[in-house]
Amino acid sequence: MINLQLALFSNNFETMARLKNIEAFCNSCNTVQKMELGSEVTGKESGNWKWAKCKKCKHTMVIDVSENMLSSKISLEGIENEDSTVYSPSKSYKVGDPIYHKDWDDFGRVVSKETLSTGQKSIAVEFQKSGLKKLIESLNN
Repeated sequence: MINLQLALFSNNFETMARLKNIEAFCNSCNTVQKMELGSEVTGKESGNWKWAKCKKCKHTMVIDVSENMLSSKISLEGIENEDSTVYSPSKSYKVGDPIYHKDWDDFGRVVSKETLSTGQKSIAVEFQKSGLKKLIESLNN
């Protein structure tokens, strides 16, 4: 009995260890979110189609892993030369806006927006040095 339980545990552990997470566009959230990859889709010719579950809204969908892996990266090249807005929590931003964070001396681009459960608005910004960070927007509005 104990050997059977150990075998089941090790089998479940191996299954859990194979799970991968990627960032991809969630149709339900309408933003780029972290996705938990599942099994391959049966009946598809290409081996790049997999089941994925959004970690935020738990929506399950079929995605092309190779396409999403390539398209989820935001280009930050030459952003220093654009008219970047200096970040302030009291300002409002749009997806795609270039931002300069003065305290971090870092340039970035807004990749998504969301409203928190408190009603406060936040933006996700992909920075050159700091990577993906969430910041508050429209603080006094």
